[in-house]
Amino acid sequence: MVKILNRIKSPQDLQSLSLEELQELAGEIRETMCQLLGTRSAHFASNLGVVELTLALHTVFDFSWDRLIWDTGHQVYPHKMITGRFDRFHTIRTKGGLMGYPNPAESPYDLFMTGHAGCSISTAVGLKCGDDLVRPEEHRHVVAVIGDGAFPSGIVSEAMNHAGWLKKPLIVVLNDNRMSICQRVGGIAEYLDRLRMAPLYSGIKNEVYNLLSKVPLVGTSMERLLDQLRDAIKAGMLGGMLFEELGFRYIGPVDGHNIAQLQKYLRMVKQFPGPVLLHVLTEKGRGFPPAERDPRTFHAPAPFHRINGTEVAFKSNGSSVTFTEVARNAILEQMRKNKRVVVITAAMCQGNMLEPVRDEFPDRYFDVGICESHAVGFAAGLAKAGVRPIVDIYSTFLQRAYDQLFQEVSLQNLPVVFMMDRAGVVGADGPTHHGVFDFAYFRPFPNVTVMAPGDAADLPAMLEFALSHDGPVAIRYPKAKAEKVPRTFAPVTLGKAERIRDGADGTIICCGALLPACVAAAEQLAQEGLNFGVINARFVKPLDTETILSAIEESPVVITVEEGVLQGGFGSAVLEAANDAGLNTSHIKRLGIPDRFVEHAERGEQLADLGLDVEGIAQACRQAAERRCHRRAFS
Repeated sequence: MVKILNRIKSPQDLQSLSLEELQELAGEIRETMCQLLGTRSAHFASNLGVVELTLALHTVFDFSWDRLIWDTGHQVYPHKMITGRFDRFHTIRTKGGLMGYPNPAESPYDLFMTGHAGCSISTAVGLKCGDDLVRPEEHRHVVAVIGDGAFPSGIVSEAMNHAGWLKKPLIVVLNDNRMSICQRVGGIAEYLDRLRMAPLYSGIKNEVYNLLSKVPLVGTSMERLLDQLRDAIKAGMLGGMLFEELGFRYIGPVDGHNIAQLQKYLRMVKQFPGPVLLHVLTEKGRGFPPAERDPRTFHAPAPFHRINGTEVAFKSNGSSVTFTEVARNAILEQMRKNKRVVVITAAMCQGNMLEPVRDEFPDRYFDVGICESHAVGFAAGLAKAGVRPIVDIYSTFLQRAYDQLFQEVSLQNLPVVFMMDRAGVVGADGPTHHGVFDFAYFRPFPNVTVMAPGDAADLPAMLEFALSHDGPVAIRYPKAKAEKVPRTFAPVTLGKAERIRDGADGTIICCGALLPACVAAAEQLAQEGLNFGVINARFVKPLDTETILSAIEESPVVITVEEGVLQGGFGSAVLEAANDAGLNTSHIKRLGIPDRFVEHAERGEQLADLGLDVEGIAQACRQAAERRCHRRAFS
């Protein structure tokens, strides 16, 4: 029963609620999430942990005027519920429904569409400077909420360094639940743990700051005196105060589930004249016992149901394995055969199913946290030392390390293998998570070999080839079941495609995991009397020009198929090769992702909308064949 939540149409409706009613509202928000999110895959535990913080923020600030930026966006469900979207909350992460991340198209309370970690403080600093330039006479509070998992990102240090130097009023709320998507790692994580363990000093300091800042005339002087006293004792109690050395006032740690305490400290930091960091302690999975016990599993669980509020059973359609599992098993096989092979991940141990790798080879498994640029630079150093590193990473997150791909890997021609999971469209996570740009961003680099497995049999063979190749190799595969295409398997050889079937009426050239759909489309067309051949390209770079140009010369119609952007992608590579060879290209049709962002939906819905399912591919072949016949009739 949501007696209060039903009445909240905007954050202004929170202002009339008593503390007891706010606490009751927090319970209603959690109950709503527990009931709804058990029916679909969604970010769950992180949202349960920020309910009180969200309510406190919206009662202390007016974000119709002030600025609120949620880092990453995993934790915005309570925010969406109280900003006029509760009546649509049941549509979250479904086609045409609410997005699972902040989305300015949904509400003016969402300033940026986010999904990648660590960016909030940079954009907050920009907003503050921009507001001061555009409306210097008006003051807007700018608040960035960032999790402790995202906090070690390099861009965070860059932004805090700049903000501390500017000394403009800026509020950073550090939501510390001691978790990233998996267990957080690194020196920053250990530093935050030390802060958690020093509540006495921090509590006294917070109270004295709060008291003295209210004292007229002498307040500022007394604060300076307190700063000097703090400097005298902090070394013995906490070591270096990292944030304050960067120019931020540090306040905390504060109980993130105590609304009254949160409101008190948020009102305090509103008064500070410079940048301030409020350290808030929350519990990931708060209010749902299974998620409290296992927040990693419940970060973004598969659909589940509740039994007496404690027991959870996961649904499974349990047929074939996923590409992620095939990749993990192939990595394990190679690590068992070659002691020089190591694996690097950027806080995606669970998402990439690497727990068995971590457990079997702890000395050859490196989780660098949400630090993709460092992951690639680190891999380059390992490769230079004679190690064979595999960087196992989501395609969309590898974009964050583009300069390292250029300078540290491609320019040096180092044998680093990139296993790019979540390539193509990824379903309900939407535009920030689709891995559709990788062909285009890897193709321009000299020395790099780029591959895409057509099915489950290709992927292990490609990894084995990559680890024997003397240069950088990128292998990309989707978030999907890994089917197998029946055929006599051809070994993976540098720059060689695989002809699956012949056809006199046209040829489908597929690069990637849409190969089973292409074969199914060809079989469907054959029943209609159209005989289309299918080529499994395997390589985007180097392209098998012999096989592909031969198909272009011999086939009345050529259809290229890829699960990536058309600009700069596989189809573009085919057209470039044909043009360089002086061939006619008017009979080539490219299928892929057009010049737009793909909205969230189920993966199957997205592929159908893009014309990349079996029927879409078959229809493109029919239409191309019909146009060819029509042109011949009038030639």
